[in-house]
Amino acid sequence: MSVAPLPATPLEATLELRPTTRLDIIDVSRRLAENCGDLLFRYPRALYFSYHTTAGYVDPRLSARLDHDRERIRTFFEAFQRLFPPNAGYRHDELHLRTELSEAQRCCEPRNGDSHLTFIGAGLTSCVSVDRPAAQPVWFADLDGINGNQQRRRQTTVLGYHREQKVATIQMAIPVSRHAVASVNLKDPRLGFIDELREALARFEIAKGRIDIALRPDELHAGLTVNEYETLLMKRDLAEVLKNPLQYMVEKGKHMIRDPRAIPSKTINYAKYDVVQVLNEVMDILGMSESLVERIVNRLMAVPAARFLRMKRSISLPVFDRDPPGHGTIVEGTYQSPILVQWRKAEGRARQVDVTFVRFA
Repeated sequence: MSVAPLPATPLEATLELRPTTRLDIIDVSRRLAENCGDLLFRYPRALYFSYHTTAGYVDPRLSARLDHDRERIRTFFEAFQRLFPPNAGYRHDELHLRTELSEAQRCCEPRNGDSHLTFIGAGLTSCVSVDRPAAQPVWFADLDGINGNQQRRRQTTVLGYHREQKVATIQMAIPVSRHAVASVNLKDPRLGFIDELREALARFEIAKGRIDIALRPDELHAGLTVNEYETLLMKRDLAEVLKNPLQYMVEKGKHMIRDPRAIPSKTINYAKYDVVQVLNEVMDILGMSESLVERIVNRLMAVPAARFLRMKRSISLPVFDRDPPGHGTIVEGTYQSPILVQWRKAEGRARQVDVTFVRFA
């Protein structure tokens, strides 16, 4: 029996995912095979993209470290959910303060500040590229799959391609606040960052591909994510975490102390105790040694934010040519923004990033 040849150009497919629990770990490769057959798996490479800010992809390196095991991945995210428990008084969830919402939206807007913070803190990503996509699962973690009585409907796109070419890498400066703890919405039109990316895409004539944005190696105490740039979430909830994670746990995670009545007063030391417990769980999952756990805990106490979160140092933005064909544009979900976060002041009031433009063929 003859096998139809692969198309010479990249091929994409979009799936709808229906999570069955609030925290749901879904193998998108398996769903892709069930819905689309094996055509995309015959490509040597594939890009996976999530359109959401409380559901995204597990970094393939983390997945490999956890042996691509669904239950170990679930346990990993459950540990972070203990740090960001639901219904813990997040400002993001105080809908009467959300001036961008209409009265109708306030009636149905999910209170899911914990899911946004877990997405950022646990290092979920909206976009991953994998080699040999048929060789292992590609895990989609939904942190808010069931909200109240509402089952969420998620979308993800998979693009199979033959090879990728790095077209150019340019260094760009991102102005940041004079404050130590701050976040920058890279999609803010006043910044001009996204406009520069779009101009470069047109100049390099990239129809399908990827833009990789990475902090330069000497840019410390900062991270990148793709999430909702909602003012209360970024400037209040996330800022509180970064300023003092241990105190944050005292305020938001008191339920983690097993018997608070036996404790005379809730001091910072009890928060440290809970951090250690959660860290031990995470390190056990990752298979790290006890001595390494001790070193990480010690450094956590010295520089909390840098060790508290698994904040990513790079993100990727997909480029597709849907309308019109041949003209590549940055693909994004309705509420997605690339965001730079810092927890110490930057020298010169700017952060340097390397932006790499990649063409798919």
